[in-house]
Amino acid sequence: MGKRDDKNNKADEGVVPSSEQKVKMDRRDVLKGIATLPLFGAFAYSYYKRRSHEHLLKSNLTRGIGLSYEAPAPAYTPVSRDNQIRLGIIGCGSRGSHLLRAAGFAHPAWIEDVKRNAAVNRHDKRYEEYLAQDDLNVVITGVCDVFDVHATAGIEAAMNIQKEGSSVASGAQPKRYLNYKDLMAAEDIDAVIIATPDHWHGPMTIEAAKHGKHVYVEKPLTWTVEETYEVRKVIKDSGVIFQLGHQGRQTESYIKAREAVEAGLLGNVSLIEVCTNRNDPNGAWVYPIHPDANPKTIDWKQFIGPAPWHDFSLERFFRWRCWWDYSTGLNGDLLTHEYDAVNQIMQVGIPHSAMASGGIYFFKDGRTVPDTLQVAYEFPKKDLTMLYSATLSSGKYRPKLFMGHDACMEVSDKLVVTAEDQSTRYRDKIASGEINPRFPIYNYTPGQKNVDAVTSATEQYFASRGLLYSYRDGKRVDTTYLHIAEWLDCIRLGQQPSCDIDQAFEEAITAHMATKSYHEKRMVFWDEEKEVIV
Repeated sequence: MGKRDDKNNKADEGVVPSSEQKVKMDRRDVLKGIATLPLFGAFAYSYYKRRSHEHLLKSNLTRGIGLSYEAPAPAYTPVSRDNQIRLGIIGCGSRGSHLLRAAGFAHPAWIEDVKRNAAVNRHDKRYEEYLAQDDLNVVITGVCDVFDVHATAGIEAAMNIQKEGSSVASGAQPKRYLNYKDLMAAEDIDAVIIATPDHWHGPMTIEAAKHGKHVYVEKPLTWTVEETYEVRKVIKDSGVIFQLGHQGRQTESYIKAREAVEAGLLGNVSLIEVCTNRNDPNGAWVYPIHPDANPKTIDWKQFIGPAPWHDFSLERFFRWRCWWDYSTGLNGDLLTHEYDAVNQIMQVGIPHSAMASGGIYFFKDGRTVPDTLQVAYEFPKKDLTMLYSATLSSGKYRPKLFMGHDACMEVSDKLVVTAEDQSTRYRDKIASGEINPRFPIYNYTPGQKNVDAVTSATEQYFASRGLLYSYRDGKRVDTTYLHIAEWLDCIRLGQQPSCDIDQAFEEAITAHMATKSYHEKRMVFWDEEKEVIV
């Protein structure tokens, strides 16, 4: 048998190849094998090269800039919950019921529904995830809603301490309040959750703080510019713990995106594009009208409150987001989610200027708020422009885009960073072939082994924006639960939560600037020294 002519084969010399050499030899064998398969070989080779490239980049970037693939530290650390907090809730509709569930009180009908779904869909883990929520040690002692059906549902949820269907015994019944001011004055309530139409957020928050009640209020902070200053003042003067309902503050991909920016992966970011795309009736605020709703079951006068008077209307009551009389439109409802994510990731603060345009281009149903909108915000101190665009008649998926000189970052329920061809930071690595701008240099998907089960177009929208759930220790968790839990824990500690009144003030002013620009058809500016929109 002749001697093999292979100078690189050290085994003939009694030398065992290193682990690295073995890997290289194995890789050569794999490539030789798959190359013999015409069509599959080309596909497999491409896939193999991409995965090898990603593995190399993970190693190099982790060593080079210190941005790991480990889950980020959560926005807060849970504390001892020995002392019970007594809660009141105002507004028990769709969002209010979600907030009750986040606090640990799901309506029996919801539990029966998700259990039925789980029986036929093994990926539907909503009930399992709900049961896995920590006990926040709270009790609902007061419920207020101007619609009798919603008030009853809130009471039934609050009594469901067994976290089961309607066949299981319930806990103590909370008191129903017919007027929110009576709930605010109650001595057996420590904190309130406000989930009402926009035009009530400011007045109710002010009333709660004046009575020393801690406040969790849904976004947006306020309906008018004037309320914004008063809300901030009363919160700071009273010392109550305040949380604005931007549950994205708990989203793992957002937290990781901030790490990426702070680590310098993007370089100078000059343009950010964020959006809202929906294409279903619920997403366009055409909510169903309850069959039991009528002037006898709805306190219409109290619903109107500070809004302009209008005769009783079921459409306006259930679809109030469609009218400026009660709503803040796309600006307050959905732009605020996108802005708060950007503010969380890059701490941009209030923009220097805003220019908005749009109109009612699809939903010719009597609404007054636009269904299509574009807003341009300028942040000259950050050398940055942020563009928001929205349509309620197209569901085309678009992530948040952070465009930097060195890389572009896509943020949704996951995080993808791709190097720029002309990057200064990555120039040498691109030239050497170590970085290929066609492939991401960083790709982080929270809970990537999990299969997500969403049941409606609206849920899909919120899930894709990272607003429905996030992950902790690899397990899927409701972001609203995390946000409520943070607020309650901060009450116990006497600390400020992640979306406190300062963050809320920035959100409100930013949204109001867009609204003012839209109505006045001109560019508006923020006078930082005088704190006024001009």
